[in-house]
Amino acid sequence: MTPRAGGTLSGKAAIVGVGATEFSKDSGRSELRLAAEAVRTAIADAGLTPNDVDGLVTFTQDTNTEAAVAREVGIPSLSFFSRIHYGGGAACATVQQAAMAVATGVADVVVCYRAFNERSGQRFGQVQTGLAGAPTSAGVDNSWSYPMGLSTPAGWVAMIAQRYMHVYGATSEDFGRVAVADRKHAAANPKAFFHGRPITLEEHQASRWIVEPLHLLDCCQESDGGVAVVVTSVERARDLPHPPVVVRAAAQGSGADQFTMTSYYRDGLTGLPEMGIVGEQLWRQAGLAPEDVDVAVLYDHFTPFVLIQLEELGFCPRGEARHFIADGALELGGRLPLNPHGGQLGEAYIHGMNGIAEGARQVRGTAVNQVEDVEHVLVTAGTGVPTSGLVLGTAG
Repeated sequence: MTPRAGGTLSGKAAIVGVGATEFSKDSGRSELRLAAEAVRTAIADAGLTPNDVDGLVTFTQDTNTEAAVAREVGIPSLSFFSRIHYGGGAACATVQQAAMAVATGVADVVVCYRAFNERSGQRFGQVQTGLAGAPTSAGVDNSWSYPMGLSTPAGWVAMIAQRYMHVYGATSEDFGRVAVADRKHAAANPKAFFHGRPITLEEHQASRWIVEPLHLLDCCQESDGGVAVVVTSVERARDLPHPPVVVRAAAQGSGADQFTMTSYYRDGLTGLPEMGIVGEQLWRQAGLAPEDVDVAVLYDHFTPFVLIQLEELGFCPRGEARHFIADGALELGGRLPLNPHGGQLGEAYIHGMNGIAEGARQVRGTAVNQVEDVEHVLVTAGTGVPTSGLVLGTAG
Protein backbone atom coordinates (compact mmCIF):
# COMPACT_ATOMS: atom_id res chain seq x y z
CA MET A 1 0.00 0.00 0.00
CA THR A 2 1.21 3.50 -0.85
CA PRO A 3 -0.09 6.03 1.71
CA ARG A 4 -1.81 9.14 0.44
CA ALA A 5 0.13 12.38 0.61
CA GLY A 6 -0.62 14.10 3.89
CA GLY A 7 -0.87 17.73 4.88
CA THR A 8 -4.56 18.50 5.21
CA LEU A 9 -4.79 17.35 8.84
CA SER A 10 -1.28 18.08 10.05
CA GLY A 11 -1.09 21.14 12.26
CA LYS A 12 -4.83 21.80 12.36
CA ALA A 13 -5.64 20.51 15.85
CA ALA A 14 -3.99 20.32 19.25
CA ILE A 15 -4.33 18.56 22.57
CA VAL A 16 -5.05 21.25 25.16
CA GLY A 17 -6.09 19.32 28.25
CA VAL A 18 -5.13 16.10 30.01
CA GLY A 19 -6.94 14.35 32.84
CA ALA A 20 -6.63 11.05 34.68
CA THR A 21 -7.82 9.23 37.75
CA GLU A 22 -5.44 7.37 40.02
CA PHE A 23 -4.31 3.98 38.71
CA SER A 24 -5.05 0.98 40.91
CA LYS A 25 -6.07 -2.67 41.05
CA ASP A 26 -9.42 -1.88 42.71
CA SER A 27 -10.89 1.55 42.05
CA GLY A 28 -13.93 0.99 44.26
CA ARG A 29 -16.23 2.84 41.88
CA SER A 30 -18.02 2.35 38.58
CA GLU A 31 -16.42 2.63 35.19
CA LEU A 32 -18.80 5.48 34.35
CA ARG A 33 -17.64 7.42 37.40
CA LEU A 34 -14.00 6.87 36.39
CA ALA A 35 -14.76 8.18 32.90
CA ALA A 36 -16.57 11.23 34.25
CA GLU A 37 -13.72 12.05 36.65
CA ALA A 38 -11.09 11.82 33.91
CA VAL A 39 -13.14 13.88 31.45
CA ARG A 40 -13.94 16.60 33.99
CA THR A 41 -10.28 16.83 34.98
CA ALA A 42 -9.15 17.13 31.35
CA ILE A 43 -11.71 19.85 30.60
CA ALA A 44 -10.63 21.84 33.65
CA ASP A 45 -6.96 21.36 32.74
CA ALA A 46 -7.74 22.92 29.36
CA GLY A 47 -9.24 25.98 31.02
CA LEU A 48 -12.67 25.12 29.61
CA THR A 49 -16.05 24.07 30.99
CA PRO A 50 -18.42 21.24 29.99
CA ASN A 51 -20.47 23.83 28.09
CA ASP A 52 -17.55 24.25 25.68
CA VAL A 53 -17.47 20.57 24.70
CA ASP A 54 -19.46 19.35 21.69
CA GLY A 55 -17.73 16.06 20.87
CA LEU A 56 -16.74 12.80 22.60
CA VAL A 57 -14.72 9.88 21.26
CA THR A 58 -13.89 6.50 22.78
CA PHE A 59 -13.27 2.99 21.50
CA THR A 60 -14.70 -0.49 21.70
CA GLN A 61 -14.60 -2.54 24.89
CA ASP A 62 -15.60 0.62 26.76
CA THR A 63 -18.82 0.22 28.78
CA ASN A 64 -19.45 3.98 28.94
CA THR A 65 -21.50 5.42 26.08
CA GLU A 66 -20.75 8.91 24.88
CA ALA A 67 -24.26 10.02 25.81
CA ALA A 68 -23.90 8.71 29.37
CA VAL A 69 -20.53 10.41 29.84
CA ALA A 70 -21.94 13.69 28.51
CA ARG A 71 -24.85 13.45 30.92
CA GLU A 72 -22.66 12.70 33.95
CA VAL A 73 -20.14 15.45 33.14
CA GLY A 74 -22.77 18.06 32.35
CA ILE A 75 -22.02 18.47 28.64
CA PRO A 76 -25.31 19.90 27.34
CA SER A 77 -25.25 18.50 23.79
CA LEU A 78 -23.03 16.74 21.26
CA SER A 79 -22.59 17.43 17.55
CA PHE A 80 -19.97 14.69 17.17
CA PHE A 81 -19.50 11.30 18.81
CA SER A 82 -17.56 8.26 17.70
CA ARG A 83 -16.50 4.80 18.88
CA ILE A 84 -13.58 3.14 17.12
CA HIS A 85 -13.03 -0.59 16.70
CA TYR A 86 -10.23 -2.97 17.73
CA GLY A 87 -9.74 -2.15 21.40
CA GLY A 88 -6.29 -0.79 22.23
CA GLY A 89 -5.45 -0.41 18.55
CA ALA A 90 -7.93 2.48 18.48
CA ALA A 91 -6.29 4.60 21.18
CA CYS A 92 -4.46 7.05 18.90
CA ALA A 93 -7.34 6.96 16.42
CA THR A 94 -9.49 8.74 19.00
CA VAL A 95 -7.25 11.79 18.62
CA GLN A 96 -7.21 11.33 14.84
CA GLN A 97 -11.01 11.42 14.69
CA ALA A 98 -11.19 14.34 17.11
CA ALA A 99 -8.66 16.24 14.98
CA MET A 100 -10.62 15.49 11.81
CA ALA A 101 -13.83 16.72 13.42
CA VAL A 102 -12.15 19.93 14.54
CA ALA A 103 -10.37 20.49 11.21
CA THR A 104 -13.61 20.09 9.23
CA GLY A 105 -15.74 22.21 11.53
CA VAL A 106 -17.91 19.29 12.65
CA ALA A 107 -17.00 20.01 16.27
CA ASP A 108 -15.12 22.67 18.19
CA VAL A 109 -13.92 20.89 21.34
CA VAL A 110 -13.70 17.09 21.47
CA VAL A 111 -12.75 14.96 24.46
CA CYS A 112 -11.22 11.52 23.91
CA TYR A 113 -11.60 9.17 26.89
CA ARG A 114 -11.05 5.65 28.15
CA ALA A 115 -12.01 4.23 31.54
CA PHE A 116 -12.40 0.74 32.93
CA ASN A 117 -12.05 -1.57 35.90
CA GLU A 118 -9.90 -3.97 33.92
CA ARG A 119 -8.36 -5.51 37.05
CA SER A 120 -11.20 -5.56 39.56
CA GLY A 121 -13.83 -6.19 36.88
CA GLN A 122 -13.56 -7.95 33.53
CA ARG A 123 -9.93 -8.91 32.93
CA PHE A 124 -8.95 -8.88 29.26
CA GLY A 125 -6.00 -11.21 29.85
CA GLN A 126 -8.13 -14.21 30.83
CA VAL A 127 -9.80 -16.82 28.64
CA GLN A 128 -13.13 -15.60 27.25
CA THR A 129 -14.75 -18.63 25.69
CA GLY A 130 -17.66 -16.62 24.37
CA LEU A 131 -15.38 -14.97 21.81
CA ALA A 132 -15.10 -18.18 19.80
CA GLY A 133 -18.84 -18.79 19.70
CA ALA A 134 -20.03 -15.30 18.89
CA PRO A 135 -22.25 -15.15 15.75
CA THR A 136 -19.93 -12.59 14.14
CA SER A 137 -16.93 -12.54 11.84
CA ALA A 138 -14.75 -12.15 14.94
CA GLY A 139 -16.32 -15.32 16.31
CA VAL A 140 -15.37 -17.16 13.14
CA ASP A 141 -11.82 -15.80 13.38
CA ASN A 142 -11.46 -16.89 17.00
CA SER A 143 -12.84 -20.34 16.24
CA TRP A 144 -9.59 -21.14 14.42
CA SER A 145 -7.36 -20.43 17.41
CA TYR A 146 -9.41 -21.25 20.52
CA PRO A 147 -9.61 -25.04 19.87
CA MET A 148 -5.81 -25.04 19.62
CA GLY A 149 -5.49 -23.58 23.12
CA LEU A 150 -4.70 -20.07 21.89
CA SER A 151 -7.26 -18.26 24.01
CA THR A 152 -5.42 -15.42 25.78
CA PRO A 153 -3.54 -12.35 24.51
CA ALA A 154 -0.30 -13.72 25.96
CA GLY A 155 -0.77 -16.95 24.02
CA TRP A 156 -1.52 -15.11 20.80
CA VAL A 157 1.58 -12.92 21.08
CA ALA A 158 3.82 -15.80 22.18
CA MET A 159 3.37 -17.49 18.79
CA ILE A 160 4.79 -14.51 16.91
CA ALA A 161 7.47 -13.85 19.54
CA GLN A 162 8.72 -17.43 19.25
CA ARG A 163 8.98 -17.15 15.46
CA TYR A 164 10.70 -13.77 15.73
CA MET A 165 13.32 -15.24 18.07
CA HIS A 166 13.89 -18.20 15.74
CA VAL A 167 14.37 -16.07 12.63
CA TYR A 168 16.36 -13.14 14.04
CA GLY A 169 18.19 -14.58 17.03
CA ALA A 170 16.49 -12.37 19.60
CA THR A 171 16.47 -13.65 23.16
CA SER A 172 14.31 -13.38 26.24
CA GLU A 173 16.95 -11.03 27.65
CA ASP A 174 16.36 -8.69 24.71
CA PHE A 175 12.68 -8.56 25.56
CA GLY A 176 13.58 -8.04 29.20
CA ARG A 177 15.50 -4.86 28.44
CA VAL A 178 12.20 -3.22 27.47
CA ALA A 179 10.65 -4.22 30.79
CA VAL A 180 13.68 -3.00 32.74
CA ALA A 181 13.58 0.43 31.04
CA ASP A 182 9.83 0.83 31.61
CA ARG A 183 10.02 -0.17 35.24
CA LYS A 184 13.01 2.13 35.82
CA HIS A 185 10.95 5.06 34.53
CA ALA A 186 7.86 4.00 36.48
CA ALA A 187 9.92 3.86 39.66
CA ALA A 188 10.44 7.63 39.40
CA ASN A 189 6.79 8.38 38.57
CA PRO A 190 4.61 8.91 41.68
CA LYS A 191 1.45 8.26 39.62
CA ALA A 192 2.70 4.85 38.45
CA PHE A 193 1.44 1.68 40.09
CA PHE A 194 5.04 0.45 40.26
CA HIS A 195 6.41 3.71 41.67
CA GLY A 196 9.57 2.96 43.62
CA ARG A 197 9.77 -0.61 42.31
CA PRO A 198 12.33 -0.97 39.51
CA ILE A 199 13.43 -4.40 38.31
CA THR A 200 16.70 -5.88 37.12
CA LEU A 201 17.22 -8.05 34.08
CA GLU A 202 17.92 -10.93 36.43
CA GLU A 203 14.55 -10.43 38.11
CA HIS A 204 12.89 -10.37 34.70
CA GLN A 205 14.52 -13.67 33.80
CA ALA A 206 13.54 -15.22 37.12
CA SER A 207 9.87 -14.24 36.84
CA ARG A 208 7.52 -17.14 36.12
CA TRP A 209 6.52 -18.21 32.66
CA ILE A 210 3.11 -17.10 31.40
CA VAL A 211 3.37 -18.57 27.89
CA GLU A 212 6.85 -19.30 26.56
CA PRO A 213 8.74 -17.19 25.60
CA LEU A 214 6.85 -14.62 27.72
CA HIS A 215 7.74 -14.24 31.38
CA LEU A 216 5.38 -12.53 33.81
CA LEU A 217 7.44 -9.33 33.50
CA ASP A 218 7.01 -9.33 29.71
CA CYS A 219 3.28 -8.80 30.19
CA CYS A 220 1.58 -5.52 30.98
CA GLN A 221 -0.53 -4.86 34.03
CA GLU A 222 -4.27 -5.17 34.41
CA SER A 223 -5.43 -1.83 35.80
CA ASP A 224 -8.40 0.20 36.97
CA GLY A 225 -8.51 3.85 35.94
CA GLY A 226 -9.44 6.47 33.38
CA VAL A 227 -7.67 8.95 31.11
CA ALA A 228 -8.99 11.74 28.88
CA VAL A 229 -7.53 14.36 26.55
CA VAL A 230 -9.14 17.47 25.06
CA VAL A 231 -8.66 18.37 21.39
CA THR A 232 -9.48 21.67 19.72
CA SER A 233 -8.17 23.86 16.90
CA VAL A 234 -4.64 25.24 17.05
CA GLU A 235 -6.11 28.75 16.79
CA ARG A 236 -8.30 28.31 19.85
CA ALA A 237 -5.51 26.48 21.66
CA ARG A 238 -3.34 29.60 21.61
CA ASP A 239 -5.77 31.32 24.00
CA LEU A 240 -5.82 28.48 26.54
CA PRO A 241 -3.58 28.01 29.59
CA HIS A 242 -1.12 25.37 28.33
CA PRO A 243 1.18 25.36 25.31
CA PRO A 244 -0.64 23.62 22.43
CA VAL A 245 0.37 20.02 21.77
CA VAL A 246 -0.03 20.05 18.00
CA VAL A 247 -1.20 16.93 16.16
CA ARG A 248 1.50 16.78 13.48
CA ALA A 249 0.29 13.44 12.13
CA ALA A 250 -2.37 10.83 12.86
CA ALA A 251 -2.94 7.54 11.11
CA GLN A 252 -4.64 4.15 11.20
CA GLY A 253 -3.53 0.91 9.58
CA SER A 254 -4.73 -2.62 8.87
CA GLY A 255 -2.50 -5.02 6.97
CA ALA A 256 -2.98 -7.90 4.56
CA ASP A 257 -4.47 -11.07 6.10
CA GLN A 258 -5.31 -9.05 9.20
CA PHE A 259 -6.88 -10.85 12.13
CA THR A 260 -7.32 -9.58 15.68
CA MET A 261 -4.14 -10.73 17.47
CA THR A 262 -3.93 -13.97 15.45
CA SER A 263 -2.66 -12.97 12.00
CA TYR A 264 -0.85 -16.28 11.63
CA TYR A 265 -1.39 -16.77 7.90
CA ARG A 266 1.04 -14.13 6.73
CA ASP A 267 4.34 -14.96 5.13
CA GLY A 268 7.17 -14.62 7.61
CA LEU A 269 5.15 -14.14 10.80
CA THR A 270 7.83 -11.86 12.21
CA GLY A 271 6.36 -8.40 11.73
CA LEU A 272 3.39 -6.13 12.33
CA PRO A 273 2.54 -4.82 8.83
CA GLU A 274 -0.31 -2.69 10.14
CA MET A 275 2.17 -0.65 12.18
CA GLY A 276 4.34 -0.24 9.10
CA ILE A 277 1.32 1.23 7.30
CA VAL A 278 0.77 3.63 10.20
CA GLY A 279 4.43 4.62 10.27
CA GLU A 280 4.64 5.44 6.56
CA GLN A 281 1.63 7.73 6.91
CA LEU A 282 2.95 9.42 10.03
CA TRP A 283 6.34 10.31 8.55
CA ARG A 284 4.73 11.56 5.35
CA GLN A 285 2.09 13.67 7.08
CA ALA A 286 4.51 15.19 9.57
CA GLY A 287 7.36 15.67 7.10
CA LEU A 288 9.64 13.91 9.57
CA ALA A 289 11.73 10.77 9.85
CA PRO A 290 12.40 8.40 12.77
CA GLU A 291 15.60 10.26 13.65
CA ASP A 292 13.52 13.39 14.34
CA VAL A 293 11.69 11.71 17.24
CA ASP A 294 12.76 12.87 20.70
CA VAL A 295 10.57 10.52 22.74
CA ALA A 296 8.82 7.27 21.77
CA VAL A 297 5.69 6.24 23.64
CA LEU A 298 5.19 2.75 22.23
CA TYR A 299 2.33 0.43 23.13
CA ASP A 300 3.92 -2.13 25.40
CA HIS A 301 1.29 -4.69 26.30
CA PHE A 302 3.94 -7.35 25.57
CA THR A 303 7.66 -6.63 25.29
CA PRO A 304 8.39 -8.47 21.99
CA PHE A 305 6.02 -6.18 20.12
CA VAL A 306 8.05 -3.15 21.19
CA LEU A 307 11.06 -4.53 19.30
CA ILE A 308 8.96 -5.29 16.24
CA GLN A 309 7.42 -1.81 16.32
CA LEU A 310 10.87 -0.22 16.24
CA GLU A 311 11.57 -2.14 13.05
CA GLU A 312 8.20 -1.45 11.40
CA LEU A 313 8.49 2.26 12.17
CA GLY A 314 11.93 2.53 10.59
CA PHE A 315 14.14 3.07 13.63
CA CYS A 316 16.26 0.08 12.62
CA PRO A 317 16.32 -2.66 9.97
CA ARG A 318 14.38 -5.93 10.28
CA GLY A 319 15.74 -8.12 13.01
CA GLU A 320 18.06 -5.41 14.33
CA ALA A 321 15.95 -4.04 17.19
CA ARG A 322 17.83 -6.14 19.74
CA HIS A 323 21.01 -4.29 18.78
CA PHE A 324 19.24 -0.92 18.63
CA ILE A 325 18.03 -1.19 22.23
CA ALA A 326 21.34 -2.37 23.67
CA ASP A 327 23.37 -0.29 26.12
CA GLY A 328 20.48 1.63 27.66
CA ALA A 329 19.21 3.13 24.40
CA LEU A 330 15.61 3.17 25.68
CA GLU A 331 16.33 4.81 29.01
CA LEU A 332 16.29 8.52 29.82
CA GLY A 333 19.46 9.92 28.25
CA GLY A 334 19.55 7.14 25.64
CA ARG A 335 19.19 7.54 21.89
CA LEU A 336 15.41 6.98 22.05
CA PRO A 337 13.82 7.43 25.49
CA LEU A 338 10.94 4.96 25.71
CA ASN A 339 7.81 5.49 27.78
CA PRO A 340 9.19 7.95 30.37
CA HIS A 341 5.99 7.48 32.39
CA GLY A 342 6.65 3.76 32.73
CA GLY A 343 4.32 2.56 30.00
CA GLN A 344 1.66 -0.06 30.45
CA LEU A 345 4.24 -2.33 32.02
CA GLY A 346 5.07 0.18 34.74
CA GLU A 347 2.53 2.99 35.05
CA ALA A 348 -0.83 1.41 34.17
CA TYR A 349 -2.68 -0.41 31.42
CA ILE A 350 -5.34 2.04 30.28
CA HIS A 351 -5.42 0.66 26.74
CA GLY A 352 -2.86 3.20 25.50
CA MET A 353 -4.65 6.39 26.56
CA ASN A 354 -2.14 7.05 29.33
CA GLY A 355 0.55 6.95 26.64
CA ILE A 356 -1.18 9.75 24.73
CA ALA A 357 -1.37 11.75 27.97
CA GLU A 358 2.37 11.20 28.50
CA GLY A 359 3.11 12.32 24.95
CA ALA A 360 1.20 15.53 25.58
CA ARG A 361 3.01 16.19 28.85
CA GLN A 362 6.40 15.63 27.23
CA VAL A 363 5.61 18.22 24.54
CA ARG A 364 4.33 20.65 27.17
CA GLY A 365 7.47 20.15 29.23
CA THR A 366 5.55 19.08 32.34
CA ALA A 367 6.20 15.32 32.48
CA VAL A 368 7.50 13.84 35.73
CA ASN A 369 10.43 12.28 33.84
CA GLN A 370 10.84 15.14 31.40
CA VAL A 371 13.16 14.67 28.44
CA GLU A 372 15.05 17.85 27.54
CA ASP A 373 14.22 19.93 24.46
CA VAL A 374 11.32 17.80 23.22
CA GLU A 375 9.90 18.86 19.86
CA HIS A 376 8.39 15.63 18.51
CA VAL A 377 6.86 12.65 20.30
CA LEU A 378 5.75 9.44 18.61
CA VAL A 379 2.81 7.60 20.19
CA THR A 380 1.51 4.22 19.06
CA ALA A 381 -1.59 2.19 19.87
CA GLY A 382 -2.27 -1.52 20.35
CA THR A 383 -0.35 -4.02 18.26
CA GLY A 384 -1.46 -7.34 16.81
CA VAL A 385 -4.71 -5.66 15.81
CA PRO A 386 -5.61 -2.92 13.31
CA THR A 387 -3.85 0.00 14.93
CA SER A 388 -3.11 3.71 14.95
CA GLY A 389 -0.43 6.25 15.80
CA LEU A 390 0.33 9.92 16.37
CA VAL A 391 3.14 12.40 16.05
CA LEU A 392 2.71 15.21 18.58
CA GLY A 393 4.79 18.37 18.47
CA THR A 394 5.31 21.87 19.68
CA ALA A 395 3.57 24.84 18.11
CA GLY A 396 6.84 26.60 17.33
